[in-house]
Amino acid sequence: MSVTLPLIALVALIGYFGIKLMRPPLWLVVVLLLGGFLLADTFIAPAIDGATETGVDVVNTTTK
Repeated sequence: MSVTLPLIALVALIGYFGIKLMRPPLWLVVVLLLGGFLLADTFIAPAIDGATETGVDVVNTTTK
């Protein structure tokens, strides 16, 4: 039996604990959320997506 968890629930859970543990200023959280939302439909979105994929590939192929 496997448990399925929606992605938004996982992101919300990670965000909640990240804010609780790291205690960033509220203005920084708002700026990052609003900035990400506003940049999602701009010409810069493919560059952000490409950089994110590259970063994930770098982390996933790291050998320890």
